[in-house]
Amino acid sequence: MMQNLLAENTKNHLLKLEVPLCLELPDGRQINGVLGWHKSPKLKLNSWSALTDLIEGELGVIGADLVEGRLQFEGSMRQLMDIAQRLLQTEPHQTDKSSVERFIEFGLHKWRSRFLHSRDKDAAHVQSHYDVSDEFYALWLDPLRVYSCAYFENPEICLRQAQEAKLDLICRKLMLKRSDRFLDIGMGWGGLLLWAAEHYGVEATGITLSKNQYMHVDQKIKEKNLTGRVKIHLLDYRDIDESQPFDKVASVGMFEHVGRVNMEAYFSKIWRVLKPGGMFLNHGITAGWMEEKQLGLSMGDFIEKYIFPGGELLPVSEVMHHMARAKFELVDVENLRPHYAQTLWAWSDRLESRLDEARSVLMKYHPTKAEKILLAYRLYLAGCAVGFERGWTALYQMLAIRNDALSDYPFTRHHLYEVASSPELASVLSRCLAIDEPCL
Repeated sequence: MMQNLLAENTKNHLLKLEVPLCLELPDGRQINGVLGWHKSPKLKLNSWSALTDLIEGELGVIGADLVEGRLQFEGSMRQLMDIAQRLLQTEPHQTDKSSVERFIEFGLHKWRSRFLHSRDKDAAHVQSHYDVSDEFYALWLDPLRVYSCAYFENPEICLRQAQEAKLDLICRKLMLKRSDRFLDIGMGWGGLLLWAAEHYGVEATGITLSKNQYMHVDQKIKEKNLTGRVKIHLLDYRDIDESQPFDKVASVGMFEHVGRVNMEAYFSKIWRVLKPGGMFLNHGITAGWMEEKQLGLSMGDFIEKYIFPGGELLPVSEVMHHMARAKFELVDVENLRPHYAQTLWAWSDRLESRLDEARSVLMKYHPTKAEKILLAYRLYLAGCAVGFERGWTALYQMLAIRNDALSDYPFTRHHLYEVASSPELASVLSRCLAIDEPCL
């Protein structure tokens, strides 16, 4: 009787929200939404509790149900994201909590941040994500394996071109030149580090906590004959040598792992490893809300459990506050939120087109949980694309200077948008914009 009532309420709920979905209940009965059976994507429920989760619209809980097999979906990720947005009861960054509840939540998050961000735990968190498998990431990232927001100077360019454009934009913002000593904190698979060395002639140093990324970049340095010009270290940012400061520093897609409790120490450390007058660019994800909480509707919990353990997002105003307390002067701030939505959809579509290969790769390294990892990443990439589209999260590039000496930072932004006079660089930039060039 109870199950019949739940099924009827679900049907009415789906019809009211105009959800294009066919549900198969645990007892085999089917509920059709606004479209017919043959046109609708299908969601099979293996647990009655998952039906309640579906009605309540807790997107993170629904995602966990899918990963754990309590739900099975037949259809595309784009269809699933359309359904998920129709099921929303509220925006995940909205809250109706009292000031007392927010104060308590703030204290809990500070305690959690302090607990999660020791050196050992930070290293374990980074390795659990980035060392899943280099082969897996290579299937859906661009050839340079740039795992951060691309820059679509033209909406029609492909992912590779957009990532090259992003790397060059960072180099231009930092005004890199041949005499510079350049530090890349959290270098990933070396995209920015190698780009800056090859196209701007800098003396480049990179650090990472990922063993896989370190080995990959080490091999690339040898292949490109950059030994001596590019140095890399398996190193925590807190342990960077301060005795030989750098002219320019970049941190791309890394400070999300730092944690609120360490944010001021993070920026202060970067200030100390910069020369007086030096420039620093921080490129990272920020929260689209002001309250002290994770992304709501259990979405933050899903990402914490399956994708990024220990990750924390701060609103951009709080990031600026910590930078100012570390004595940095902000000189340029740019929000690339729509660019990240397009980047994530590009990653998602590339992964969806190579699911069999991805499954085979993950089976080699994680035979007992390959399917869970694959489904979690599919949901993560498409779900984050929606999050950036709707403004639940944002991506900011913040350029700052250590202003205790004269800086080279110019009066205007002309240098960001003019093609450099160097024939080599002009060729690079024109290729980034060549939308008719065959591209991955």
